Amino acid sequence: MAADYARLIAQLRSFYDFTAKAVLLVGAGGGQLLNPTVRPEKLIAIDHNRDALDELKRRVAAKGMQDFVDVVCAKFEEVVSSGNVVYFEFCLHEMADPMKALVHARTLAPDIVVFDHSPGSAWAFHAAEEEKVRRSSEAMERFGIRRRETFRTEQTFRDYAELLAKLSPQGPVAIERTREFAGATAITIPMHCHLALL
Repeated sequence: MAADYARLIAQLRSFYDFTAKAVLLVGAGGGQLLNPTVRPEKLIAIDHNRDALDELKRRVAAKGMQDFVDVVCAKFEEVVSSGNVVYFEFCLHEMADPMKALVHARTLAPDIVVFDHSPGSAWAFHAAEEEKVRRSSEAMERFGIRRRETFRTEQTFRDYAELLAKLSPQGPVAIERTREFAGATAITIPMHCHLALL
């Protein structure tokens, strides 16, 4: 179901070397790309959703990563921990003020890595996030991008019910946009992403 996480992890590893660095992982509750092969010296996992962080703690323990992972329940703007890199994992577009988040990130670390949806992504449209994605992308452009890679992957679902379950939390617009797939099976929706070093 959903995205090809192995491919996303490979893209992330080839884009930026997290080895032996202190990493502030923002939007950690998803933890989708948290992988034992990405070996920072210290990982500070930040999210304001306590339930998501409890699930993350279980995954960290299952992967034997608890020795170098700290889990912090807080809004990002409240974080004062510093490190080598702040890494936004598919969450910058969710920030109320992406530019403010980037400015704060720069006070915490010299490097900022953003892994997120690209403008024009069909998946962002179906998730009713296209305006959020546009806004965060524009903030990155204004902030200054040192290096960027874009690529295409896919979100895949067995059937309409599985797609609807995934997108229902996004609200009524996303639910309405799924209707074109009603009754369908083996659903594939293109997802365009970018990795950026700021």
